[in-house]
Amino acid sequence: MAAMKPRTGDGPLEVTKEGRGYVMRVPLEGGGRLVVELNATEVKDLGDALLAAVPG
Repeated sequence: MAAMKPRTGDGPLEVTKEGRGYVMRVPLEGGGRLVVELNATEVKDLGDALLAAVPG
């Protein structure tokens, strides 16, 4: 059985380029992280949706 790493905190929201895609790590309430892999089109669509949701 693999050793479990202790959770040291949620950490910040992160987006990194890995290979041909992007990996977004979102801290969750109560601990842990949501990890989502996106392609470039999905990143742009997500950015546009978030900008539209924020009153400017």
